[in-house]
Amino acid sequence: MTTRTELRHQKKKRKWPKWVMGIIIVLLLLGGGLLYYVWDKVHHTVDLMHNPLERDVNPERQEALQSLFKNNESINLLLLGVDERAGDRGRSDTMILLSLNPKTNTILMLSIPRDTRMFIPGHGLDKINHAYAYGGVPLSVETVEDTFGIPINFYALVNMEGFEDGIDAIGGVTVYNKQTFTQDGIKFNEGNIHLNGAEALSYIRMRKSDPRGDIGRNERQREVVQAAMDEAASFTTITKIGEILTILGGNVETNLHMDQLQQLFLGYRNTRNNIRSLELKGNGQTIGGVWYYIVSDTEFNRITSEIKNHMESH
Repeated sequence: MTTRTELRHQKKKRKWPKWVMGIIIVLLLLGGGLLYYVWDKVHHTVDLMHNPLERDVNPERQEALQSLFKNNESINLLLLGVDERAGDRGRSDTMILLSLNPKTNTILMLSIPRDTRMFIPGHGLDKINHAYAYGGVPLSVETVEDTFGIPINFYALVNMEGFEDGIDAIGGVTVYNKQTFTQDGIKFNEGNIHLNGAEALSYIRMRKSDPRGDIGRNERQREVVQAAMDEAASFTTITKIGEILTILGGNVETNLHMDQLQQLFLGYRNTRNNIRSLELKGNGQTIGGVWYYIVSDTEFNRITSEIKNHMESH
């Protein structure tokens, strides 16, 4: 018979999450054999976060999504980081496409430069980050789907202020910085550096001092997301669960509901062990007095093929 002391010891050994760019942290929370009161808080937080797209109410679509989970098929998530202020929807400051393949236990991660010139339905050729300003998450998702010819099954929208709070709540993240630079009055030295929330936000926003511009900035974004995933996998305390859940509930939106989050954790949690990054290659060009990141049709097709091959791999 298991004693109370042994039970407490077992609970201490369980893994608990920190922060994974919004939605992924919840998936990890579900896998630790949560106590009832935490489970109840998770349900409440997921209810606050849940914001389905209009198309999600279609029963046939929900059935198709359920089939993906049942058959262990690849799924694609679009992560959007936005700066929203009172009276202003804002623009997507960060856009990362994640393709999870549970059969190969891999994730393909593509950062989409915010100045990339794409066709936005109903608005013509414009910067991709304007899609969110024009039509929120639905138009951002539609634009990415149309451009790359792949389905976006789920999304997670993160307010960047919440991102900063979340990094603080987990005690920061450690990344390897490839060049010394200063951003927002903060100096980032070359080498391994530990970042708190404010530092992490400045770190992923810098691009003017980077010889690669937005491409270098996107690489830093991916590094911080991956570092957060690593932190989540090694989380060993529940002392800040309430704080983290409060941050999530107030700063994250997703069309994933509770059952889907559970299925995503159970069938896809090992994909984080092998993450491969894709880079959208292009060049800067001024058109009509506006600077854009121009990507050729050939490059868009290359990225599409990479993603589809990843999705179909066994």
